Amino acid sequence: MEGKSCSADIDCDYKAVDKGTEDGGNQRPTWSGQLEFILATVGYAVGLGNVWRFPYLCYSNGGGAFMIPYLIMVCVCGIPMVFMEFAIGQYTRLGPTHAFTKICPLLKGVGLATVTMSFMFCTYYHVLMSWALYYLFNSFRPTLPWTSCNNTWNVAEYCSSGLPGNNTHLQSASQQFFDHRLLEKTNGIEEVGGIRWELFGYLLLAWFIVYLCIFKGVKSTGKVVYFTAIFPYFLLFALLINNVQLPGATDGILYFVTPVWSKLFSVKVWVGAAAQVFNSLGISFGYLISMASYNKFNNNILRDALIVSFANSFTSILAGFVVFSAVGYMAHIHNLPVDNIATDGPGLVFVVYPEILSTIPLFQLWAPLFFFMLLCLGLDSQFGNIEVTVTFLKDEFGPKILHYLKREELLVLAVCFAAFVLGIPHISQGGIYMFQLMDHYTAVISLIFVAICEVVAVCWIFGVSRVSLMVQRMQGKAPNIYFRLCWLLLCPLLILCILITSIILYTPARYGTYTYPLWAEWVGWGISLVSMIWIPLGAIQEVYNNKGSLLQRIKTAMTPTVDLDP
Repeated sequence: MEGKSCSADIDCDYKAVDKGTEDGGNQRPTWSGQLEFILATVGYAVGLGNVWRFPYLCYSNGGGAFMIPYLIMVCVCGIPMVFMEFAIGQYTRLGPTHAFTKICPLLKGVGLATVTMSFMFCTYYHVLMSWALYYLFNSFRPTLPWTSCNNTWNVAEYCSSGLPGNNTHLQSASQQFFDHRLLEKTNGIEEVGGIRWELFGYLLLAWFIVYLCIFKGVKSTGKVVYFTAIFPYFLLFALLINNVQLPGATDGILYFVTPVWSKLFSVKVWVGAAAQVFNSLGISFGYLISMASYNKFNNNILRDALIVSFANSFTSILAGFVVFSAVGYMAHIHNLPVDNIATDGPGLVFVVYPEILSTIPLFQLWAPLFFFMLLCLGLDSQFGNIEVTVTFLKDEFGPKILHYLKREELLVLAVCFAAFVLGIPHISQGGIYMFQLMDHYTAVISLIFVAICEVVAVCWIFGVSRVSLMVQRMQGKAPNIYFRLCWLLLCPLLILCILITSIILYTPARYGTYTYPLWAEWVGWGISLVSMIWIPLGAIQEVYNNKGSLLQRIKTAMTPTVDLDP
């Protein structure tokens, strides 16, 4: 096997590619260039979570000490898993559903679970784009509307024109703008309230923008990402240069990076680092497999995996410096400790940072640019989530759907419209509670379960030796011992530890001080099951359809059908 030339490998392997393409219906398109694929995957991996989740995790889990477990997890889990998913997609030239059916029929439901999870994710994640658009258009006013307590939406007796800190009953003007003007928030999920028609319009506009960018498939997406994936870096560097010149910026940066070495002995910190790597790289969402399926057969996926992983980690660290230099400045002007200002979740982007932008010089320039950057970061991620669903529908029902819709552009429009309709509850006055519930049970619980099933299917049932053979036939040489060890032991055991620890440390979803009622928790678990249920259902169907004794049926279901013959 090793004695064969690379060209011979490639020639014979196009037979397998053509066979996989036939399953999908028509000839599969490819990226116009390798750079387009890299930018698309970098744009997907680098999202809003890099701006708010990583900086907060870093400062709350030991500052600079958190970087150690984070970078270790990137090396032992992140890069190998990205490499593995690229290999699956590029070799089979199929989306996740059909790829897993060929690789491990017993766990073919993993593919459908990733598609379901990606689609569910995009229905509520897009609400953030409507918020970004709302702030973007409001930032063109002569005076930013979240700076004053003299507006109709303010509760004057509880309003502070600056950041009051955590140890007070007062709210900042930016917090009240977010709660009472943007969201018109009710008291809980029990009070749904009416539709926020302004947000309805912005949500529709955000989906229209996404459709215009992806309606031609990878051909149009590949062109758009030249801007949406690169522009945020220019702005992050510009913001960093501006912020480090502000008084107090050094204090914020030191708070961000100063190690608290005792945190290294906390299991929670290591689990948090692993979970951040998994979430930020988009592993087990089906996107990496889908996008790699449009590659040329001999594309250098190891290089691409290294670039995507490095770019994601670099952006997270860069965003941390940007955010905490600004937080240090706010702590300085309000004479507050840094930990009284830093916050987790959307509040960091839509409450704290708008307040910061209103106080820095040339806010008329920086505020629109910042929210436009958020829009770009979110759009890249949405391109991927929609493409996963579209790829699945084309692979599974391509000829049938195109018989009715006639054009692929109408299929993309139908998917975008369905996601738009399902996102409407999140822009009601009680929508923030639904958003938080969906995020907790889709992006955390479902993801971990699907991930452990994926690594069992690929690394243990399909086998590391077969994955290595796939890579060898595409690249001309097998992956080194490091990647084989990570696939065989480190990745499965690490994700299993995350799953067990998440069960032990499980806490119900919360929004601030609000505790969800019991029925909402059951709804949350139902949301998780929508994606997870396909895995056991797929296994039962596969075993039932096979012939022979139960043991023979299971053995047949564990036998891959992907073409690995020379």
